[in-house]
Amino acid sequence: MYIGRFAPSPTGTLLFGSLLAALASYVDAKHHAGLWRLRIDDIDPPREVAGASQGIIETLKAHGLHWDGEIIYQSQRHQMYQEALAVLKEADLVYPCLCSRKDITRRCASTLYDGHCRTNLIDPLAKQCVWRFKNSQTSVHWTDVICGSQIYKRSKTTDFVLQRKDQIWAYQLAVAVDDAQMGINNIVRGSDLLSESAKQILLIKALNLNSIKFAHIPVINNRAGQKLSKQNLARALNSTTANKNIYRALQILGQQPDPRLKKAKVEDILHQAIIDWRLQKIPLSYATTID
Repeated sequence: MYIGRFAPSPTGTLLFGSLLAALASYVDAKHHAGLWRLRIDDIDPPREVAGASQGIIETLKAHGLHWDGEIIYQSQRHQMYQEALAVLKEADLVYPCLCSRKDITRRCASTLYDGHCRTNLIDPLAKQCVWRFKNSQTSVHWTDVICGSQIYKRSKTTDFVLQRKDQIWAYQLAVAVDDAQMGINNIVRGSDLLSESAKQILLIKALNLNSIKFAHIPVINNRAGQKLSKQNLARALNSTTANKNIYRALQILGQQPDPRLKKAKVEDILHQAIIDWRLQKIPLSYATTID
């Protein structure tokens, strides 16, 4: 069975760009008679905004995007990530590192890590230690359903961090573990996460997890060419115009919804969208911007 998911981080209100990703993943799952799961990626407390999780949940409900099963919260799954790290340690696929960003920049003249601590004897209990994945692959190759063939050379997936100095888990490890545990086999999300797929694929193979089919939709920008974000003062979604939001999102996603649905109820727009959905119609870039 097709099992997809939407996994927002509670760093603020849900924006239109996030609605595009949520809608695309939801409709694609339902078009394939599959399940659509919801996970709140609250793995990084310093970035979390109080009340944001509940706000996201209510906004999804208002837009008719109802998930299957219980909501998963990453903040409740630390033990699973610890167990995954232990598996990687046992397989000699991780190592402790004491290098700061300043150290890396000074040595490498860039932020790309050079594997300096791979052969150093470092106390793994050191408080300032991070755990890095030992990447031995020269490249990672996969085919994205929307973006096509992808090849990421090792320079772009160099030994990346799995657990930070402050003990916070890195995004790549958490999502690899969670997606596997939740049975996720199809991921539709924004292309700003395209490069993260290479790292996720490396971890999926290292942990012997089931493979995932990826589809990355374009990221929509504001008129200044910036990604819609809280930092760029993007406006929160207005749930009182949910039907208009859904209709416009379908247009931007290249689905050409029937004009007669412009003033229809959310559930009617979604019902027809599921029938007519074609992932292949999503453009590689959007011809419009939004404030």
